[in-house]
Formats: sequence, structure tokens, C-alpha cells
Amino acid sequence: MRRVIVDGYNVLLGSARYAELAERDLDAARILLIADLGARAAEGEPVTVVFDGAGNPGSDGEPISIGGVTVVFSSYGVDADTVIEAMAAQARAAGEAALVVTTDAATRWTALGGTVTVQRSDAFADELAGDEDGWREHAGRPHRATVSDHMDSATRSRLSRISRGESS
Repeated sequence: MRRVIVDGYNVLLGSARYAELAERDLDAARILLIADLGARAAEGEPVTVVFDGAGNPGSDGEPISIGGVTVVFSSYGVDADTVIEAMAAQARAAGEAALVVTTDAATRWTALGGTVTVQRSDAFADELAGDEDGWREHAGRPHRATVSDHMDSATRSRLSRISRGESS
């Protein structure tokens, strides 16, 4: 089983699927990405999305689980790339297959090797869109249920507070 490690802001800001929404409402874009990743996790791939919390004094780097997706805001003073590179190194050392999704060239080169492969954020976002299109076609319904459809307001609020570096 392959572990997927996603650079959250790379995907949000670097792909047509999320960028427009992220410019208007970053919280909503994060929730959409987590929902899309939740569909991937439901298929059996462990998925971790890492957002940069380096500039948020309240960010503690503690992972939380939302809809089967592990969500991490890097600790204050530590950028997301550092967290992603460490996760890739751990997977490689353990002989575990992993896919790192990022457009950052330095992170791609640092993560790549052994059991770890890399993919550009925009290509991965296109795959997520294809997953949704396939699901809609298969289901024959205009809307698929997503993690965000089932996320209660308290969880949405907590995710928003964590993203701003406030205590959860």
C-alpha cells in the first residue's frame, strides 16, 4: 500500500482545480482538498496533507484526522517542506512506498529515491478531478457526498483555528 504525502498549499495555489477558490476563501479551499483526499483515503491509500504553519506562533505540528485524512500544520518555525522531506525519509528508511506531491523543486529532489516517488501538484490535482468525474459517471448522480458534506461545524471551526495558528 502506497502512502500519499501532499504539500497542501502547493496543490491549492498551483492548480486550476483549487486556486480560484483559494484566492476567495482559503478555508473553503482547504476543506475541498481534504474532502477530495478523503475519497482517495477511502480507497485504501493512507493520505497525509501538510500545510505550512511556520509563521503561526500557535501552530504545534500535531496531526489531526479528518475524514480519514491526516492533516498537519507544520510547527511554528518549521516549514511544510521540512515536514514532508522528513516523512519521505521515514518512509524510505522503513521500505514503505510513498508518493510525495509537491511542485517545490528542492523538496522533490530531496524526497525522491528508493521507495519514494514524486508527482507535481497540478498533475495530482488533475487526477483528483478525474477521480471525481469517474465517480459521478459511475454513480449517475450530479453530486457525490464528500467529507465536507459530513463535517460538522465544530470540526470546520477547529480546522480554521488550527490553520490560523490559534489553539484548538
